[in-house]
Amino acid sequence: MRHNDYETGDRTSSIPRPFLSYPRTGQGQARLFITPLKAVTTEFYTVSDGRKRVYTEKDAMEGYGIQRILSSDEVSYTNLFINGILQSRLSYTVETGKLKLKTEDVPEKGTPIILQMITL
Repeated sequence: MRHNDYETGDRTSSIPRPFLSYPRTGQGQARLFITPLKAVTTEFYTVSDGRKRVYTEKDAMEGYGIQRILSSDEVSYTNLFINGILQSRLSYTVETGKLKLKTEDVPEKGTPIILQMITL
């Protein structure tokens, strides 16, 4: 094996190992590393009954742990998925404990509804 060869599973590669270097900042200067923000995601899962436009925490599906509906003021982002399709922010409103659909029609009975709330 040559100097820059290394083992990758069951074969030998002649590609050099990856090398990462940071720009030199000079003697004694501190380097700045920005860590990403911590995101907390809260979900609310329910299934349409074919009639309702307003869903509360009481409508949450069982088996998915504690589910809450947080106010838009408490979260950074909200996403609503009906039958797996992301909905326009204009088609719903969120209040503490309540999801209101503003669409002309309601989802068919049995359609999954997922409200995702992301807090940064």
